[in-house]
Amino acid sequence: MDRQHVVTALENALTDVLEHPVAGLTGDVKLFADLHLDSTTMLEMLMFLEDSIGLVVDPEELDADDFVSVDTFTDFVLATHRGQVAA
Repeated sequence: MDRQHVVTALENALTDVLEHPVAGLTGDVKLFADLHLDSTTMLEMLMFLEDSIGLVVDPEELDADDFVSVDTFTDFVLATHRGQVAA
């Protein structure tokens, strides 16, 4: 899985959760400030990503810093995915 795959999956998840098209995300887009996500929509987005790309997230390991921007979230997904593949 590469960065573009994650960003595309994120755009699809956000389109589903926010109920309007989300495309062309760049790394500096802020998930909460720019896209107006809240804790509920963030959880819905994570559940969508679990179904679409097989992301498995332990709620105990979630860190708010991972959800600041598209870049930080993409880094989180890639690191989580690498950890799952290695296990």
